[in-house]
Amino acid sequence: MSDIVIYSIITLGAMGAAAAIILFLVAKKFNVVEDPRIDLVEEELPAANCGGCGLPGCRAFAEALVKADDISELKCPVSSSEAMAKISEILGKEIPEPEPLVAVVRCAGTPANRPRNNIYDGTPKCSVASALYTGESNCPYGCLGLGDCVEACRFDAIHMNHETGLPEVTDELCTACNACVVECPRNIIELRKKNKKDRKIYVACINEEKGGVARKSCKVACIGCGKCVKACKFDAITMENNLAYIDPVKCKLCRKCAPECPTNAILEINFPVRKQKAGAQAQE
Repeated sequence: MSDIVIYSIITLGAMGAAAAIILFLVAKKFNVVEDPRIDLVEEELPAANCGGCGLPGCRAFAEALVKADDISELKCPVSSSEAMAKISEILGKEIPEPEPLVAVVRCAGTPANRPRNNIYDGTPKCSVASALYTGESNCPYGCLGLGDCVEACRFDAIHMNHETGLPEVTDELCTACNACVVECPRNIIELRKKNKKDRKIYVACINEEKGGVARKSCKVACIGCGKCVKACKFDAITMENNLAYIDPVKCKLCRKCAPECPTNAILEINFPVRKQKAGAQAQE
């Protein structure tokens, strides 16, 4: 073997050893020791990676919980109370019990209430249809009915009702992860306070057009008359941009507002059937 070959081998070997030493020293200097509690917390999370916590996945949420001094604003809507109790024990930090929420579809624009005047023949995505035109009816605010919210839900909690053309939420399965809310281009889905027996009272309309125009687009549109506002004794109803809104926190479920609505835009869900007054029965 020639001296040149031997010299080359020795040189390359020395360079490789030097590079290895440098890499070792760099790795040693910049080594980040991860808190072992992150793995323990992540094991207690549901691994849904739904983004309901506002972070990109359960791992990121676990890291945030471990690193934050104040975790009162960090919430996982999918985790059970038992899981959050275990996480609280692991971290030695108090985790407040989150208020249960549920997704609500604020549109009642069925074919009977909001007649179709055209047929959409484009890409079957609400996001695409919303960018192209107002929809298959005259209402530029109502549900487009193409099911983007259904695809976004990882918990099988929302489905399209083919008779009404509207999405319906199964309260028992809804985790309030917010995915359907984010996905809807018309912003007709919102998270509201979950009451006992899944009872709800809300205005099923987001049309901000003036009364006559809104009513022409949909029979059950809010016309901004303000009668519900006057009927509420708890200041739970506000009127803005020709549209009434019922605050789910202030609302006491007294049901005084719904009978006052001339268009039946206020829905009462899971309540007993109202008793008819004697005068009304006599007229019948």
